[in-house]
Amino acid sequence: MKKLLLIGSVIVIIIVVLLGVLVSNLGPIIKTAVNTYGPQITGTKVSVGDVGISILSGDAKLKDFFLGNPRGFRSPYAVKVGSVYVDIDERSLTTDTIIINKIEVKAPEITYEKKAGTDNFQSLLNHVKSSEGPAEPSGTQPKKDGKGKKIIITDFILENGKITLATTLAGGRSVSAPLPSLHLKDLGKDTGGTSPAKIFEKIFAAIHKNITSGAVMDTLNKNLKAIQKDLGTAAGSLKQRGESASKDLQNTVDSLKGSAKKLLGK
Repeated sequence: MKKLLLIGSVIVIIIVVLLGVLVSNLGPIIKTAVNTYGPQITGTKVSVGDVGISILSGDAKLKDFFLGNPRGFRSPYAVKVGSVYVDIDERSLTTDTIIINKIEVKAPEITYEKKAGTDNFQSLLNHVKSSEGPAEPSGTQPKKDGKGKKIIITDFILENGKITLATTLAGGRSVSAPLPSLHLKDLGKDTGGTSPAKIFEKIFAAIHKNITSGAVMDTLNKNLKAIQKDLGTAAGSLKQRGESASKDLQNTVDSLKGSAKKLLGK
């Protein structure tokens, strides 16, 4: 009996050690995956500063997440987030399909930029789609060919986000609007797991839909017009007092006329 207890204790210790090693390696695995495969999927710079891991729960916190803009857009980034919470089923790391119980994105800073009939998020989405390869026939299961891990995300939550127009106004003023919360469930579950590119296509499509929603566009348009009005009032006041700076300010106001239609299609 004592011998069986000893053997059982040894087995438990070995399992605990193996789980500890697995969890301790989870941080570098996630950071490498984001920094390496992110740019391949989006065609832009994607990086994470550090990944903190809870040894007890296996939960991860990605710090300083950065998503750059596609080539041709002048703003330095599309998304910046101070931290992203990720809950991974660590047991799934040794299988063909990685199960992510939850990704929670808190207070992302999003830059929205329009150019030549498109915008930065539509361009990102187009590149994600092009990186997927041929679409799988409807109703088929993903191939277990060992050429890459499949992913299931049970819950993807984005909340308290802020959208800022990529435009520079006098006095460093910006045009911003809150982003509606987003909650996506069971991504990739219907096919038993899918590629990271297909997962991110669904996420980017949902974010783009929220960004370009009527409520967000109306708020951005309203705030932009309010700034135009303020600048026009300031220019008129300076002109009445004979201030020489009024000419530069008036030029700024003139350049903003019609910008709501150009930037927001309104």
